[in-house]
Amino acid sequence: MTTPLTLTPGRRSDGTLLLTAVGEIDMTNTDVLAEALDAEQGPVLLDLTGVEYLDSAGLNVLFVHADRVELVATPLLAPVLTISGLSDLTTVHGL
Repeated sequence: MTTPLTLTPGRRSDGTLLLTAVGEIDMTNTDVLAEALDAEQGPVLLDLTGVEYLDSAGLNVLFVHADRVELVATPLLAPVLTISGLSDLTTVHGL
């Protein structure tokens, strides 16, 4: 059974959007992630430390937004972000 994705928006002290994701990011919920990222025009810090699973559909959303998103990730997601090449296109904290 898939763990639902929860997205919690906030702001950093510099005004940058902080979006905290918890659960699984897969083809069943990437539209919600894309909408949340599209809702802001400026840079976004996406905290993935609560994400247990990230599939290719989720990676695709991150690639689309790589020019303005920074990621915070755990070692669990590090291989996926590195092998996919996403870590070459955006800043990934925690690798």
